[in-house]
Amino acid sequence: MELSEDPDLHPILFGLFLSMYLVTVLGNLLIILAVSSDSHLHTPMYFFLSNLSLADIGFISTTVPKMLVNIQTHSSVISYVGCLTQMSIFTIFGCMDYMLLSVMAYDRFVAICHPLHYLVMMNPRLCGFLILVSFLLSLLESLLHNSMILKITNFRSVKISSFFCDPSELLNLSCSDTFSNNIVKYFLGAFYGLFPISGICFSYYKIVSSILRIPSSRGKYKAFSTCGSHLAVVGLFIWTGFGVYLGSSASHSPRNGIVASVMYTVVTPMLNPFIYSLRNTDIKGALRRLPSRMA
Repeated sequence: MELSEDPDLHPILFGLFLSMYLVTVLGNLLIILAVSSDSHLHTPMYFFLSNLSLADIGFISTTVPKMLVNIQTHSSVISYVGCLTQMSIFTIFGCMDYMLLSVMAYDRFVAICHPLHYLVMMNPRLCGFLILVSFLLSLLESLLHNSMILKITNFRSVKISSFFCDPSELLNLSCSDTFSNNIVKYFLGAFYGLFPISGICFSYYKIVSSILRIPSSRGKYKAFSTCGSHLAVVGLFIWTGFGVYLGSSASHSPRNGIVASVMYTVVTPMLNPFIYSLRNTDIKGALRRLPSRMA
């Protein structure tokens, strides 16, 4: 489905989404360069942040370039193989975002609740293992989605109520065996949705409990500021991923579904670098030192 059927709006939409895409890629690349070039940021927290930025680049690159091509060519057609490929990669990077946000919440929990054991508990081997597990779980979800989509026979010459091959929209195309598809879909939603959110909520419950026990208000502010950026990103991602989608589903409007998809796939990855760079003094300092290190 096209973002707008008005031809006069196509140049405006093309310029808008191209600018948002370039800002997202540049912002996340700057975070990756800052973390990799500054030895002060070679910690588990910023290791996970650089992986989150990499996942955000892949996440937005799965949908926006194809959308820009569609706007320029005035054609919203995608091939069967291209649709499956886009859906698979989109699912991998989208799930990676959720998994990494959960891992980062656990990292903040250990840093604040067990500060003396932080470097021992969050050792490089464990950090690498958590990234690997996040990727494997994301790959598994993508394969499960593919297995359901490939069973759909009426998949050619159909209209998808989104500007990309959204897995939830593709599953709605099935006219047979909807019961088993719904069972698998709800299981995936519970496992890959509720499990990360439960982990994040439990981590921050423990974090807030520990912060409240700190006697000085300055100590409380310092402890909370270390996880403020992550909490803002989690809130943004969950709100756009769940709240906006649920609202569009309740309205049964394809146009509202497109707006929800844009918020989830374009706006969120673009805002993440700004949230971390504006709220984090270490990142701001590393970005200021980056030109001299690159020279």
